[in-house]
Amino acid sequence: MSHALPFSSHYLSCAGYEIYYTEWGVGNAPTVVAWHGLARTGRDMDELAGHLSARGYRVICPDTIGRGLSQWSRLPDQEYCLSFYARIATELFDQLGIERAHWVGTSMGGAIGTVCASGLFQPGMRQRIQSLTLNDNAPQLAQAAIDRIKAYAGSPPAFDTVLELETFFRQVYKPYGWLSDAQWRRLTETSTRRLPDGRVTPHYDPAMVRQFICHPDDYLIWDHYDALALPVLCLRGAESDLVLPDTTAEMARRGPGSAGLLQVVEVAGCGHAPALNVPEQLETVAAFIESAT
Repeated sequence: MSHALPFSSHYLSCAGYEIYYTEWGVGNAPTVVAWHGLARTGRDMDELAGHLSARGYRVICPDTIGRGLSQWSRLPDQEYCLSFYARIATELFDQLGIERAHWVGTSMGGAIGTVCASGLFQPGMRQRIQSLTLNDNAPQLAQAAIDRIKAYAGSPPAFDTVLELETFFRQVYKPYGWLSDAQWRRLTETSTRRLPDGRVTPHYDPAMVRQFICHPDDYLIWDHYDALALPVLCLRGAESDLVLPDTTAEMARRGPGSAGLLQVVEVAGCGHAPALNVPEQLETVAAFIESAT
């Protein structure tokens, strides 16, 4: 006896590349786009997408180019950068007929949402994003944390077995906070690819870390943040080494913060980045989206 999955799988051609996404909920419902972090996949958003679709939203969870089931870039030095990711997002909106959507982004996904909502890269996107949730992302990131991410993301390890890879993920993603054993297993199985020698490694193109070498200031996006004119929720992992309290204080003084459009919520028990998988986190995001609808 087969059971239908709570989502459907899809592939589109955006900016000349095959992009994978999952879709939750019904097609004519208000839309949320949930975009994952740097070395992750859209399946990280399963709990959030399930929660929001049960609340009456259609949720789209893409894999960024070079991650998960999406195609890898042929020009990594040029294309693994926020401006190209914004182009892919724009074409995704166009092809799916998304006129307006709420955006939830973890880490890199939050930065992509910021540069889309600013309209500085893709002017047509500015009016299409209704609200922006930044999950442990800000217009300026701590350099020490970027160096840490570069160190592990640029040279992913390989293991003989999937269980060894799961042990690695449990260690490197410990700052996500609490995950059930089943959630760790799903995170692993949706983040695994097998190498020609039969070993397993994380499911992304290691060249995506070229972003930090070829575009060293790509994540310094105060000009985009200052241009935002929409409600913004910033979830900061209380132990995050990437988003520092000084930065969220600066966010409160300028851009949407100065217009009273910013909420900052500290998430206890998490570093970079909250996994968006427990009721309190899910409800915080859902309540913010509903207030901005």
